[in-house]
Amino acid sequence: MSYREDQRHRAIKIRDDLLRDPGCGVFYGKARDFVLKDPSLNLWDGIREDAKQYFRKYKIPWWKGNAGDPTGHLLSSQVACLNHLYYVRQRQDIATALLKRINPDIVEALVIDDGFVEFEYIGKKQHLKEKSFTRGANCTSIDAVMLGVTSTEKRILFLIEWKYTETYVSENLYKKARADVYDSLITQPTGPFVIGINPQGLYFEPFYQMMRQTLLGWLFAQNREMKCDSCVNIHVIPNDNVELKGNITSPTLREHDIHAAWKHILKIPDSYVPIDPVALLKDAEHLVDTKSWLSYLNARYW
Repeated sequence: MSYREDQRHRAIKIRDDLLRDPGCGVFYGKARDFVLKDPSLNLWDGIREDAKQYFRKYKIPWWKGNAGDPTGHLLSSQVACLNHLYYVRQRQDIATALLKRINPDIVEALVIDDGFVEFEYIGKKQHLKEKSFTRGANCTSIDAVMLGVTSTEKRILFLIEWKYTETYVSENLYKKARADVYDSLITQPTGPFVIGINPQGLYFEPFYQMMRQTLLGWLFAQNREMKCDSCVNIHVIPNDNVELKGNITSPTLREHDIHAAWKHILKIPDSYVPIDPVALLKDAEHLVDTKSWLSYLNARYW
């Protein structure tokens, strides 16, 4: 059984008791047992209304959502990201512990908008010169961003991409319109990628997305987005999703998994950090008022 199938069965099994919804909501015109009838119940009740208000405030579209609600699809990675991280927005202690898990030199998480996590972030201006500049739609967005300061007072911006049950086929997405935007940045001598890289090899998912987010992080650092000194790209993928991690979809990339393949083409390999969601939040279990939230995550995802 694949990881996606396993998680679908898990979601259906816990759906009625944990989420209090009978399922069979409509997705692509068909009732499905892994889709909630009340999509708002896809968000943990401790964050539900605040998260919906946040998306309304910043005019962020929900993936496959409708009328201000998130999707009812139980395997949504956008919903998974919010269920894991939205609670952290108002908890500096959890935010700091999370960032220290990624980089032990971090001494404190910093507020970036009105909290310690910002979602569907695209930057203060269009650094990539993409045609659209709308949070969460038709341009390069980051699922979540956080900012931390080190003991030497360096500000690091953490760009978090959240994956759940995603898998990808080997499909070449190279088009001239895309090449005109990204190729010169990919081959920029001062850019994040090693010299001599073939840009066309980066137009296969998930590497196409990783390429754009890596470029965005590099440009954020160049332009001192949020006054940062550097950026780190965080790839949150469950350890058990081997169908995603072990599938090298690009014919020009090598190594045993996507993490090693990506680090191999970066000038600074440590600027890319893959991590399992359980490991990311490991230190939160020792902090106050986290039991209900972590119990929910454990029952639903872990």
